[in-house]
Amino acid sequence: MEIRLENLTKIFIDKQKNETRAIDNLNVVIESGKLVGLLGPSGCGKSTTLFAIAGLHDPTEGRIYFGEDDVTKLSPDKRGIGLVFQNYALYPHMTVKQNIMFPLENLKIPREEALERTQDIANLVGIGALLERKPAQLSGGQQQRVAIARALVKMPRVLLLDEPLSNLDARLRLHMREEIKRIQRETGITTIFVTHDQEEAMSISDQIIIMETGKEMQRGRPQDIYNYPNNIFVAKFLGNPPINIFRGTVKNNYLYYGDQKILPKVAPDGEYDVGIRPEDFRVAEGKEDSINIQALDVSVIGRDTMIKFVYGESEVRALVESESLNNVTEINLTVKDEKIHLFDIETGLSLAYMPQLTEEQIKMYGEHHQMMLARDAEPTVDDAEAQLVQKKKRNKKSNK
Repeated sequence: MEIRLENLTKIFIDKQKNETRAIDNLNVVIESGKLVGLLGPSGCGKSTTLFAIAGLHDPTEGRIYFGEDDVTKLSPDKRGIGLVFQNYALYPHMTVKQNIMFPLENLKIPREEALERTQDIANLVGIGALLERKPAQLSGGQQQRVAIARALVKMPRVLLLDEPLSNLDARLRLHMREEIKRIQRETGITTIFVTHDQEEAMSISDQIIIMETGKEMQRGRPQDIYNYPNNIFVAKFLGNPPINIFRGTVKNNYLYYGDQKILPKVAPDGEYDVGIRPEDFRVAEGKEDSINIQALDVSVIGRDTMIKFVYGESEVRALVESESLNNVTEINLTVKDEKIHLFDIETGLSLAYMPQLTEEQIKMYGEHHQMMLARDAEPTVDDAEAQLVQKKKRNKKSNK
């Protein structure tokens, strides 16, 4: 089932008549049979988008299509969706079998058929032997499987998952990721998966849509987005450890940091925000172009080694193979040209992406980028408290 969102907008208005634009003119096509992750920081609009698709939120503007059917005004029960919440929402007084069968009873499915479908779907998600247990007798992973089975048993057109793994421990999360991917492949159902965990989204999704302030920032295959971020927000959001960002200049196809000539970079002359992922550094060999650094901290992380160093005024992290180091602190590092990302300072857009956009789109991205910079520059609660403490100290000194 293809899902199409056209100019989707959702505005919430509080008692003081203040508007919050949770979804901002979103245009997305989700291909039939794909598992798509909605990814972004808290408050970016991903869950609101999922609930609008489910019919739990009425859009302020725009349309929602399942295939050729306009479902914008349909109630959730008429849309043919299966929805799995973060907290599972199982009925504690019912057995696993009764929980899974519940939606079939509401649909007035004959009992024999309902029992058969319940057993089949329970076998599919790996809880076929647990049908007589109560939710309290199950582990977190087993409860999640029951919730997924209940969503799938009514044969929905679309499966919607709202941060379904956030209540599980790390090892169980990894296992359930694999299980969700397997179940989606075996059923072939179009699935939308909401998460703020980038590793989760990148490991199981056919495509990811990265959102911020209700807007789509980039969409595509996970590895493509990671390797070729369209803008500095996506570059910063994806990656752990995070990407190194600093202000640099390109002159005659060389990258400079201040007056220091760093590495070759084929690009138009100019000043840019430069991004280099820690894992894209490597120890230079022979007479390669490289930067000589003095390591401040060296940490072995399994097969890799994390190197922290200061270059100019920037603190930089590099992640290199442990075998390439020999207990030294002075190291020559290099980076391939294509692994050096350049972003326009005014718009935050990748230099490689800008030619694909119209002037109007570039202007829109620029306004959003400047808004984000202004927001990030605003003092936080911690900053305000620190300023208040400093003010009290100054007042005490002046009163003495």
